[in-house]
Amino acid sequence: MKHISLVFLAFFILACSNEQHDLTVKVSVDGLKKGVLYLKKIKNNNLITIDTVAINGNSEVELHGPLESAEVFYLFLDKKSSENDKIVFFADKGTTEIKTTAKHFAFDAKINGSPQQKVFEDYKLMMSRFNEQNLDLIKENMEALQKDDTAAYNNVQKKYNNLIKRRYLFTVNFALNNKDSEVAPYLALTEIYDAKTSYLDTINNTLTPKVKASKYGKELQTYIDEVKKSEKQ
Repeated sequence: MKHISLVFLAFFILACSNEQHDLTVKVSVDGLKKGVLYLKKIKNNNLITIDTVAINGNSEVELHGPLESAEVFYLFLDKKSSENDKIVFFADKGTTEIKTTAKHFAFDAKINGSPQQKVFEDYKLMMSRFNEQNLDLIKENMEALQKDDTAAYNNVQKKYNNLIKRRYLFTVNFALNNKDSEVAPYLALTEIYDAKTSYLDTINNTLTPKVKASKYGKELQTYIDEVKKSEKQ
């Protein structure tokens, strides 16, 4: 009986060591000697923790989690909510590698992983340009208010409204051009959810079968159905 128990224990340990994970996130944080990393994602509109790992001398660690289809994850340092301590990335099944620094955790992040992450980064790069233009308009708006220049103020408002329209149209076109990526329905749900239903419908109808069957593809269909239902009431 004792021999059988030892054999069973050996098999149990071996099974645990060979446990398969849908998602593996390899993280290297240069300069971090001690701290805690949290892998999180959104579920039912709540941010939940998938895995945690404590760093104590070794700055290279792994986090794991289940994954049915590509989706967005959040890597937090020491559970802080600051943007400087949060890395947002798009992951698919397999391994995602994140290299960053303790000093500039989010800003220095270099992410190598899913094809969706590359598409996501392309979108964020363009959005950064829109954000820069928005900051310029905020500065112009403040100057107009200080000078009590109504004409200049109204002109800034027109520029701002035009910027918003261009940003929405860019997002729609970006999603249409990336209909084979789970990033497309994700952007529709998070960036232009309040756009015209026709825009969302157009994106939804062009998605590939694989993307429509993904987490965000299903959520987009549900969201559009709910919007249409509310519009009829």
